[in-house]
Amino acid sequence: MSGSSHATGLQGVLALPDFRRLWLGQILSQLADKFYIVLMVFLIAQTWVRGTPEANPALAEAASAIRLDLPETRAQMITLLATGIYVANTIPAMVLGTVAGVWADRWPKRAVMVASNALRAGLVLLAPFCLVQGPEWLGLSWGYWGLVLMTFLESVLTQFFAPAEQAAIPQLVPSDQLLAANSLYQATSMAATIVGFALGDPILRLLHLALQRIGIDGGEFLLLPFCYGMAAVAISRIRWQEEPRPPSRTSVWQEIGEGVQVLRERPRVRSAMVQLVLLYSLLAALYVLAISLASAIPRLGPTQFGTLLAMSGLGLAIGALAVAQLGQGLNRRHLAATGLGTIAWSLVLLGQLRGNLVFTLLLCAVLGVGSALLAIPAQTTIQEETPEELRGKVFGLQNNLINIALSLPLVLAGTVVSRYGLLPVLWGLAAVALIAALLERPWQRC
Repeated sequence: MSGSSHATGLQGVLALPDFRRLWLGQILSQLADKFYIVLMVFLIAQTWVRGTPEANPALAEAASAIRLDLPETRAQMITLLATGIYVANTIPAMVLGTVAGVWADRWPKRAVMVASNALRAGLVLLAPFCLVQGPEWLGLSWGYWGLVLMTFLESVLTQFFAPAEQAAIPQLVPSDQLLAANSLYQATSMAATIVGFALGDPILRLLHLALQRIGIDGGEFLLLPFCYGMAAVAISRIRWQEEPRPPSRTSVWQEIGEGVQVLRERPRVRSAMVQLVLLYSLLAALYVLAISLASAIPRLGPTQFGTLLAMSGLGLAIGALAVAQLGQGLNRRHLAATGLGTIAWSLVLLGQLRGNLVFTLLLCAVLGVGSALLAIPAQTTIQEETPEELRGKVFGLQNNLINIALSLPLVLAGTVVSRYGLLPVLWGLAAVALIAALLERPWQRC
């Protein structure tokens, strides 16, 4: 383990040079992931969707080919094409996480993280070539399908980065500072999401215009290679040297089974994993419910649902920083029960006070704080309790389960709300969170 520190909380982990380099790599990589989605939507809007639906006959052919009605507005057309990007980005996350975790254990983790970012930096350099005119398929230029394929490959590379990164943290941070390190990572992740999606479009447009003034086109394509490339450079400077591992003689599927066996044999790891899956399922449902909550507020409306999600992200970041500074001496089961109880209470009050802008914003922030109280101790427990040689496999499995947990509610929540209404769904989710809180038996001391 590199470096040591007598300080506690955030000061302690930030005093570790190698952890700072990993953290900087995380910031740049996660910002790049968000900027990537924004760039794809930007290119779709500028290249394939211009003017009204009637001015885009290719869109009519594409919609007909997949048995959809022609979108009525330009925004709907952009959404239709962006859906292909979202699907290409999601499939590897749902399918490949566990397999990628196995290879993250077989290969040196620093090398995996550097290669993942470097390859993504090189891959996104191909984006400008997708704007070249060429043959069409399903009414759309080959360039659009090229972006879909590029997104799929970019997401595949991301699946290798995530488990290697999580497995590296316990090697760079003393065990008594893991909670603070995970708190900082959660806060950074939420900040990157908010900043990336909020500032991605203005930054891309600024780069485009700034370089255009000096006679250079395509300035918007420089942001992603810069972020991914600098992430690779930061992580490559980590001085941590892993012990070389002999070539594995077991199959990938056998090693996946070893990761599953950890959940069977270690109840605390299994419980923490269930807590994370439950949390991300609740948060995914909130993504859908936020549209209905925003619709009930005259000063927002359905298109401003992102404001509610941003407040949840802000609350999670605040909660993460609080856990980093104050959570080390607290019982983790009590933290989890408090987090689940806070989520349940927030969901109930969101239903009762819907339509009130101030209370809705505050309750979304409180829900985010509750999420931090649950997520950070759970992630720390998994890192501590999982054997070093199996961490990549377990974190790969975790990524798989979380991505499934994020996807299914997105499909189901909207249908359930349309049939039963918003209030019963909020109460149902609150009941699930409350039952999970009671299962933690917070009245017991240990």
